[in-house]
Amino acid sequence: MERMRKMDAAHLLRGVMIAFTAACFVAALIAPDRADMLNGLWRIQILPAQLTKDYFLTELGGLSASMLNTALVAVICTALMFLPGAKLTGATALGWFLTVGFGTYGMNPLNMLPLMLGVFLYAKLKRRPFAEFINFALFSTGVSPIITQVLLYYPDAASGPRVTPLGLFLALAVGAVVGCAMPALCAHSQNFHKGYDLYNAGPAAGFMCFALFATLYRTLGVEAPVIAATLGDGHRLFVNLFLGTLFALCLLAGLAVNGGPGDYGRLLADSGYRVDFTQKYSAGSCLINLGAYGLYILLYYNLIGATFTGPTMGAVLCMVCCFASGATPRNTLPILLGYGLMGILHRLGVTAFPVNGQALVVGLCFASGLAPLTGEFGFLAGVVAGFAHAILVTSVPAIHGGFNLYNGGFTAGIVCFVLVPVLEHYRKRG
Repeated sequence: MERMRKMDAAHLLRGVMIAFTAACFVAALIAPDRADMLNGLWRIQILPAQLTKDYFLTELGGLSASMLNTALVAVICTALMFLPGAKLTGATALGWFLTVGFGTYGMNPLNMLPLMLGVFLYAKLKRRPFAEFINFALFSTGVSPIITQVLLYYPDAASGPRVTPLGLFLALAVGAVVGCAMPALCAHSQNFHKGYDLYNAGPAAGFMCFALFATLYRTLGVEAPVIAATLGDGHRLFVNLFLGTLFALCLLAGLAVNGGPGDYGRLLADSGYRVDFTQKYSAGSCLINLGAYGLYILLYYNLIGATFTGPTMGAVLCMVCCFASGATPRNTLPILLGYGLMGILHRLGVTAFPVNGQALVVGLCFASGLAPLTGEFGFLAGVVAGFAHAILVTSVPAIHGGFNLYNGGFTAGIVCFVLVPVLEHYRKRG
């Protein structure tokens, strides 16, 4: 234990990533449908990944195959953390958990590798070590579904899945374009949302997908695939046991490393605006926040009666990914209440989407990226931001064809673009 207390945040994060990866492999091996694991994994690689596909559903993959796919995605992401010169920060932890979270819906090794290869090409063009760009390699995978589509189903989706010279060329070309453009777009995204969207890559991926979708489908007259969710009944017990155990262990380990709550109180009171918790607070406090924040999210989803599908499990990980970048149970509470207001309006017959419906369950995970708005502008601003996000998030996929896994992060950027100037004009921060 004394050795753990002396570990810095980077070493602790690597340990958490390795432990989580191992847990996914174990979960795959003990899942009840493990006999179909490899066949299910193959289905995940070749079937369309456009939003929203539930890999827990047997026809798409199955529970065991989904966990194995998540483990393989985690292996690739974790390997990047060990490249010579790789530096782990709060943004790296965000990218890792965000990418791995999509292992249960929308992402697999086949559709993520061409995008990472594109970032590798970018590093070569810049004549810099690839290790300097691992964050961008992670964030580039937000458009993974379009790789599956052009590789296996373009231009005639009805004849797929099959690999053609055109499909292979398009997959590598899209990977190169995205990989070389995302670093610049991510840098510019800060100007779009002024630092109030923790999912900074969301707007970048959203506009990138919009351009690709318009070019490959609208402009060339190719029929675009219909945006439709494919969902199963979920696995409530499995997801709660798996994630609940991991988050509880993180909480206990964080308390042990800190020798108690330590400076977690100061972290909890932080606004979350333009901050890296790994640099500002102790490694133990970051680990405590990971565990506490994860359990808090699980509790919320259980209270609203969410269906624990693959997208729901992924949403938990995609929400908790900001644990070292500015999100805490405290500054995300108003955003949850904003979504809860949407649920009340649905019960009154005003709105079309229930708060425990899959669209809003997944949408909420990225709405949490608006946490700095709460910290900087107050509780009511957070409620308004959450409510605005819930209104917009179901309409945004039409812009990018459902190919942007960071749909909610893109939506959060739009909310910031509209709301932040108004808040700054009428109110002082604090």
